[in-house]
Amino acid sequence: MKHTQQSGAKVYNPFTLSLYDWWVLNISNKYAWKCPTDTRLLPFFLHHMGETHLDIGVGTGYYLKHAPATHAISLMDLNPDSLKIAASRVGNTKIRATLQHDVFDTFPADWHGRFDSVSMYYLLHCLPGEMTTKAKAIKNAGVALKPGGTLFGATILGKEVPHNAFGKKLMAVYNKKGIFSNTNDSADTLRSVLDEHFAKVTLEQHGAVALFSATTPRSS
Repeated sequence: MKHTQQSGAKVYNPFTLSLYDWWVLNISNKYAWKCPTDTRLLPFFLHHMGETHLDIGVGTGYYLKHAPATHAISLMDLNPDSLKIAASRVGNTKIRATLQHDVFDTFPADWHGRFDSVSMYYLLHCLPGEMTTKAKAIKNAGVALKPGGTLFGATILGKEVPHNAFGKKLMAVYNKKGIFSNTNDSADTLRSVLDEHFAKVTLEQHGAVALFSATTPRSS
């Protein structure tokens, strides 16, 4: 599968995005992944978000909607429907730029060293391949940071986590359809690729979800 034809991105259209907040952020996060949006994911997002921020894999813009009005936000996604819906939800006063782009490809030069923070929420488990393959996306995101900036994110793990029956069912269906590609993703493999590309890394696990932050990108 080519990275530019990711099933994880193609699944999102106006109809599925209209159900996203209810199904993913409410039902799935609370009952399948055991990492509630309101008490875990949203506070982590807002804590690490800087004044100039890039969100990669924008979903519906739920987290960005809660950002302070003074923040300048840019959006990057492979899916044009996600970009349009997220931008509309967040509002023109906060959005500075949108870019339809594959995170595996080198970022445009004018997006290098531009942001105080970069988020990758629920992106990595949708990217194809093993975590060592996804490391390319992590490295590219780091290039977009200003000195002292922070990359942070959340991803659903597939290995060495206590999935309940609901979570196991969703994992099986989503991985079979290519929506997820995370069967072998573990906290250890995630930390390994983060440590490879950043000097300072934090990682915490809540239910089946890893929340991470990373600063000080290492030189290539």
